[in-house]
Amino acid sequence: MHKDAIGDELRQIERDVVEGERQLAKQEALIIELKRQKQDTSKAEVEFERMRSDQRLRDQDRQRLLSRLQP
Repeated sequence: MHKDAIGDELRQIERDVVEGERQLAKQEALIIELKRQKQDTSKAEVEFERMRSDQRLRDQDRQRLLSRLQP
């Protein structure tokens, strides 16, 4: 893959990583609020784990792209 294309893909994945972190924080805040209200958190926790898994995949993609840019 050409370095410009890798750079473009890396910039997109970086934006996705930042957005993923924002969504994870939002979901974690929801879980905390549900617990504070003594409500069931099971669905929110399952979603949080799915989101964390997706975030790990984005992080792996970022690392893969970064390694391709190394001389």
